[in-house]
Amino acid sequence: MFTLEQIKKAHSRVKTGVDFPNFVQDLMQLGVYGYETYTEDGHSTYFGFDEYTIESGPLYENLQVNELSDKNRFQLDLKANQEGKTDFITFCHESAASGVDKWVVDMSKMTCTYYDKAGNPMLAETIPVPREKSSSYYP
Repeated sequence: MFTLEQIKKAHSRVKTGVDFPNFVQDLMQLGVYGYETYTEDGHSTYFGFDEYTIESGPLYENLQVNELSDKNRFQLDLKANQEGKTDFITFCHESAASGVDKWVVDMSKMTCTYYDKAGNPMLAETIPVPREKSSSYYP
């Protein structure tokens, strides 16, 4: 089974959204088949086979997640992050301002779905297969 230390090592290489597809591939190699990340403090729950789960602690001080979701604003912020224009922490702050409560990654479907505080999906996207190894991800 995978460990929190292995996940932290893979996550430490994520600088922007450009690195996200490589991160997902690394998690799959560890045996992770999905995870949920909560915008409020960045903690995640990772799921493996045979009902194995492991939870990370908070990554940052609590953020106030907006009660009202703004899908258009979120899409712009997500695009900027995926283009490498913002780092992970900035993306989390912007997600909270847009009302994103959590995101759920499903490796079997290769999707990432973002949810508002009421549990409604705001956006679902397909996770691309890494085109090339980004220089910020692999030394």
